[in-house]
Amino acid sequence: MGSEAHPADAARLDIQPADAGRWAILNGFGRTLGDSLIGLTALAAARAHLPPDPVLFRLPGLAPVQQALYHTAGAAVRDLPWEAALPGRPFAPSAGFARVIELRDFAYDAAFARTSMVDFFLARLGLDPAAVPPAAKRNTWLAERLRPAPPRGLAPGYTLVCPNAAGALRQMPAEIHDAMLTRLADEGPVATQGEVPAALAHRVHALGPAATLAELCGQVAAARRVVSTDTAMVHLADAFSVPCLAVFPTHDPAWRVRDYPHCVPVALAADLPRGLEFPRGPADLAAARAAWFAIPLPALLRSTGAG
Repeated sequence: MGSEAHPADAARLDIQPADAGRWAILNGFGRTLGDSLIGLTALAAARAHLPPDPVLFRLPGLAPVQQALYHTAGAAVRDLPWEAALPGRPFAPSAGFARVIELRDFAYDAAFARTSMVDFFLARLGLDPAAVPPAAKRNTWLAERLRPAPPRGLAPGYTLVCPNAAGALRQMPAEIHDAMLTRLADEGPVATQGEVPAALAHRVHALGPAATLAELCGQVAAARRVVSTDTAMVHLADAFSVPCLAVFPTHDPAWRVRDYPHCVPVALAADLPRGLEFPRGPADLAAARAAWFAIPLPALLRSTGAG
């Protein structure tokens, strides 16, 4: 809970009188695009139960695409200084709020790694996740607020392959990526966010890094299906109701895509603890990589009507 501050101390502590009835969310909601999107979805579902205009304190230096996501959501944001980044570190401005939601440690919380992301954030916001309908746990609010900008020079209706992930454990091996592109190119237009091998340069469209959130969403919205190990792109596919094959080397798919009606999840049989977020050493990376080769590529692609 927030605490009262003497008026003489308010300016020194950077306490704003208008914050007295508001909630502060520290590190709301993380530093990756996927975490932020799910956190904002949870916040949208919870708004009717919270005081108006909660303030999200975020660490500085976020990518412009992620900053645009918060702007699109209409979130009130302020900087959380690096010296206050860790749980337990004092953060004086929080004294002026009615309640403080602590999320500075969520990426290392065992519950975050082993439960539905949106349920985790809803619980931290004080709601019973079971009382929130599945439709409210989807990311479709983004499609209602943002007009996507499709890739130039590429007609809609392609298969989008997303082989790059924020975490090394989820990265798609280059050999799998190249074989996937080859097979998909035999069936129709293909675009990838990864590197295109020279032999496929005239058959596969290489998408450069998106400069804006609208461009990134456009890559997804213009696709007829998405094949991804990048959970951020899986969440965007749900936002725009694009069919998606989501591949999970270490996580139970229910923890990430349970509420997505257009998503087909595939859990690889990696010899690793379920929910492992960060590699403990080279052996973990090798195990995650090996899991990709344990399932025949045609069987993998047939999960979403490809192959």
